Amino acid sequence: MKKQTVSPDGRIKKADLKRSISHLFNQEPNRAFNYKQVSHALALTTTPLKQLAADVLTELTDNGFLIEIERGKFRLNVRGGNIAGTIDRTSRKNYLIPDDGGAPIFISERNMNRAMDKDYVKAFLYAGRKGRQPEAEVLEILKRAKETFVGVLDMSGPYAFLVVDKKYLSNDIFIPADKLKGGKNGQKAVVKMLHWDAKDKNPVGEVLDVLGDTGENNTEMNSILVEFGLPYHYPEEVEKEAETIDTGITPEEIARRVDCRNIVTFTIDPRDAKDFDDALSLRKLTNGLWEVGIHIADVTHYVQPQTLIDREAEQRATSIYLVDRTIPMLPEKLSNGLCSLRPNEEKLCYSVLAQMDDDANLKEYSIGRTVIRSDRRFTYEEAQNILETGEGDFKEELNTLNQLAKKMRERRFKAGAIAFDRVEVRFEIDEKGKPTSVFFKEAKDSNKLVEEFMLLANETVASHIGKPGKGKKAKTFVYRIHDVPNPEKLNNFAQFIRRFGYKLKTSGKKNEVSSSVNRLLDEVQGKKEQNLIETLAVRSMAKAIYSTDNIGHYGLAFDYYTHFTSPIRRYPDMMVHRLLTRYATNGTSVNASEWEERCKHSSDMEQLAANAERASIKYKQVEFMSDKLGQTFDGVISGVSEWGIYVQLNENKCEGMVPIRDLDDDYYIFDEKNYCLEGHRYNKKYQLGDVINVQVARANLEKKQLDFALVQSETTKVKPYDHQNTNRNTQKRRK
Repeated sequence: MKKQTVSPDGRIKKADLKRSISHLFNQEPNRAFNYKQVSHALALTTTPLKQLAADVLTELTDNGFLIEIERGKFRLNVRGGNIAGTIDRTSRKNYLIPDDGGAPIFISERNMNRAMDKDYVKAFLYAGRKGRQPEAEVLEILKRAKETFVGVLDMSGPYAFLVVDKKYLSNDIFIPADKLKGGKNGQKAVVKMLHWDAKDKNPVGEVLDVLGDTGENNTEMNSILVEFGLPYHYPEEVEKEAETIDTGITPEEIARRVDCRNIVTFTIDPRDAKDFDDALSLRKLTNGLWEVGIHIADVTHYVQPQTLIDREAEQRATSIYLVDRTIPMLPEKLSNGLCSLRPNEEKLCYSVLAQMDDDANLKEYSIGRTVIRSDRRFTYEEAQNILETGEGDFKEELNTLNQLAKKMRERRFKAGAIAFDRVEVRFEIDEKGKPTSVFFKEAKDSNKLVEEFMLLANETVASHIGKPGKGKKAKTFVYRIHDVPNPEKLNNFAQFIRRFGYKLKTSGKKNEVSSSVNRLLDEVQGKKEQNLIETLAVRSMAKAIYSTDNIGHYGLAFDYYTHFTSPIRRYPDMMVHRLLTRYATNGTSVNASEWEERCKHSSDMEQLAANAERASIKYKQVEFMSDKLGQTFDGVISGVSEWGIYVQLNENKCEGMVPIRDLDDDYYIFDEKNYCLEGHRYNKKYQLGDVINVQVARANLEKKQLDFALVQSETTKVKPYDHQNTNRNTQKRRK
């Protein structure tokens, strides 16, 4: 053990002694010391120093770093010393999220030791200080979360730096001249980090791909995908494999399937859709029941396990929908061609054939492979027009399906389903990808018709496997599960909406709580606070995920639910199709832990895709508002944080922030519990849900950030955005 360094006058600073004692216990985590043994180990020879050591031991015990196992004897708390966890730096500060489930631990920038966001690290937990948050230092990076980054090239002579978003990486990446791959100043590039040695201030990297000029639409959309670790092009070898797939349908294949080609069948999809993965058919049976066919593209007939296409699809797990494009999970030959249920073409499907009475009660069903021929492709708008006017192709079939769907929907809500029918914001964009206007997409009867029958198919398939019958054990399956709301979140939400005069039941039976949520959502329709309360209601709910452990779907009020209806764009649906096929031929149950891992990967990728979609919307919002600097808008406070208030504009739902630094009429304090900023001197409050008038102050496309200024505040000073701030002074850098 290294002896404690004592100054010539025999003194040691208390902070230094505390650090030395912390290291002593960390190096001997299983050994107990009294103050005399600590003094001996650290060469503390004078009485004052020994007394100081005793005081530090008491203080470290009070702070939880040490445990007093018997009178005067101390040992390292298991939570003290070395600790493993994941770095989280997305909240503008660095925290370690411990593996043991404890509270996040702050790490200062100087103690990050080259760790980056989401890295898995080993850290040293410092001795705590009374009244201060715990703090740690990164000792070792056990696993890098990512090695590729997107940013802007900043040339400095023959070499360059990649300027990276600081929420991911605090230091820009140095790129030698021979690693630039033709990149030029101001262009966006994808860079792989090669190494980051302890002696270097900056990591060293090489350019993998030059995305293009900053501000160009393709460049920005691709950079969003790279930012979230998502693919922005399809591997050539996967495309080539897709070209080799046999597209023919043999008579032998048709003979193995239920032939539905002569039943009235159609698709209903968005007007810009190209991948039609579901179709509906309808006919009246001789037993007086309606047979509704929910026909789903039979992707797994063409995509065999462990092929290049299958491995690529599993890795992607989902198609990605940005504002101006779709990044498909499957090659376009499959997604938009071979598997797409286009009209007047014979197509192979996996189908649920549901027999229903006039009240939409399910009487019988069968699940199996079919062949169909769609008679018509409807857009939602076309189908809606027929439902409203009673005129058009297949009007009787559409009307019957609509009536059945309405009865199923009504029954579902009576059972406790929650009606999250939120208005979606969409952009009209020109040929260059620039947003020209905003419109709001609202679900109408044609949308709800399709939704109800997809829900019916998903629930039926899940129940078919999940409830195998008396005396039989359910085999491993992929479920779509949704847990009950977190009580604390729900109580906080209920407390918040009281200020608007609304009430919410937060305890009782499942359907009592969900019915209360539905009443609330009905009450806020058309009110200025509608979007805010709907948003917070969604946030108070758990997230739906994939799992082999079925707990039901709270939001839909289903005991059994899965995803079966979109195999072109979701890999879990392909997994479900394969399990159905396996179990239909009495195959043994698959390994639960292996399939649970696959479920988790799909859930994670779904979340990443959703984050990328939101980022693309945010970018287009900023781009749309960038020519409106100085204009004023009415809005509502949609979020409150320690660095400002977020405001959503009523006219176009674009969201921006009033930075707290611009609220210069007082010193404002963030009250997290009450969702507000409150002035220290004058007690003025800015609270979630407040109606507010703002001016567009700054539009920073690089950061996807809109800054607003309060119009009613005479002291607010709007500072023009300084583009020079985005440039780095490369003379101050050193590698």
